[in-house]
Amino acid sequence: MHSIEYAVSPITDDDRESIMDIFNHYVENSFAAFPENKLPYEAFDRFMQMSNGLPTGTVRDRDGKVVGFGMLRAHNQIPVFARTAEVTYFIHPAHTGQGLGTRLLGYLEQGAVGQGITTILANISSRNPGSIAFHERNGFMPCGLFRNVAEKHGQVFDEVWMQKIL
Repeated sequence: MHSIEYAVSPITDDDRESIMDIFNHYVENSFAAFPENKLPYEAFDRFMQMSNGLPTGTVRDRDGKVVGFGMLRAHNQIPVFARTAEVTYFIHPAHTGQGLGTRLLGYLEQGAVGQGITTILANISSRNPGSIAFHERNGFMPCGLFRNVAEKHGQVFDEVWMQKIL
């Protein structure tokens, strides 16, 4: 991947449809996104509310098209947890395997450190081994497992929690 081909920048309102289209691909075709049904474009507003000023990022190709996005959100609203955030990110399937997820994660981590975040958590479906491997390669350690707590399309799965200390 050449750095000139892709750029990472904060999410803007203009990214609404691109972000929701990428997210909904994973809703419909995987266990990476937890909803069972596509979300409307208006759900973008909820995503932005959840990030509440924490770092967000879009990955754009050389033509400016959004090919991935990510964001941090509070793990818990209670002030004693202010140093801990949860991460969410998705790369368009045509652009995976090119290091974009790692690049986006680095961008979010840099912004997190600047805001006093010291720990990032990832909540992953046990039916998404690719995401578990991605997080391990990027310095996350397993820190929790909730067995048989979720069901999507009739398939029960575990929640795998992973943690990275910044």
